[in-house]
Amino acid sequence: MNNASRAALLLPLLALAACGADAPESGERGAETPVAPVVVYSSRAEQLIEPIFTEFTKSTGIPVEYVTDDPQPLIARLQAEGDVTPASVLLTVDAGNLWFAAEQGVLQPVESELLTQTVPAYWRDTQNQWFGLSLRARTIIFDNRKLSAEDLIGYQDLADEKWQGRLCLRTSKKVYNQSLVAMMIAAVGEEQTEAVVSGWVSNLAEEPFSNDTRLIEAVADGRCEVGIVNTYYLGRLQREQSLPVSIFWQPAEFGGVHVNVSGAGIVKHAANAEGAARLLEWLATDGQTLFASKNLEYPVLRSTANDPIVEAWGDFDASEQSLVDAGRYQADAVRLMDRVGYR
Repeated sequence: MNNASRAALLLPLLALAACGADAPESGERGAETPVAPVVVYSSRAEQLIEPIFTEFTKSTGIPVEYVTDDPQPLIARLQAEGDVTPASVLLTVDAGNLWFAAEQGVLQPVESELLTQTVPAYWRDTQNQWFGLSLRARTIIFDNRKLSAEDLIGYQDLADEKWQGRLCLRTSKKVYNQSLVAMMIAAVGEEQTEAVVSGWVSNLAEEPFSNDTRLIEAVADGRCEVGIVNTYYLGRLQREQSLPVSIFWQPAEFGGVHVNVSGAGIVKHAANAEGAARLLEWLATDGQTLFASKNLEYPVLRSTANDPIVEAWGDFDASEQSLVDAGRYQADAVRLMDRVGYR
């Protein structure tokens, strides 16, 4: 074979080798494989969760897709979808809703040392099917032009006739009040709780309000002197204006201030259980600052700084009563409130 013939044969081989020099080696990806998203069914407001999910994606590279609705429809949807659900996480407010989701069999136990070390046992499910991710204190507020903290004792004392025509409450239809009454039933029994709630009704200055914001405004307007609210509603108003309303942090019951949670669990038939676990762990650690700043809630990770508005309210001792009780006794609480005419 002459040199010309040899060169003609080598040229294609050299060209192939040149092309292969930049080709990916065996096992390397020629293009990035898309990362599976975590689909979240959430009862939390979109304006709160979207920036939190955006930060999670920036931190981990895991995209998040979400559907928002009320808790009960989301739980019913998970039941209907069964093992073909696209969802991996249920995120909702109130331990009563989380307890109900676990009871309906739509969540699964989560094995995570990080979560169990971060979230105290009384703020999570006994089988680790859901975890509290932010705390919401539901305590007494008062008109500081007429009262001081020394005039107050606690939730049950608001049933005393001295508060007749001075108390305002949110409707019993809201799960926050249902959970408060449920926790009271677990702590002091149904008979004593019924006497307390009946006393509340007798002491109302006005018909129950549809939300905590209107209740706070009624106290500020002097239409009532005391009420029971989730503190972040006061914080939202204080961002915009100064109000003659103060928080009472020393109720004598439950071993401390009644707190509830917003929280989450991994769906039983999660499409992306690994990504879901990473999301829950991130929300319980790196995401805590966002919960504290976006909605003025208290972080479950105690080393996380509070928002300055919240910090100005001072410290309090939170009840360590198990929030499982909020779900376990919620049906009893609803029936009790109906019996005494708390609407």
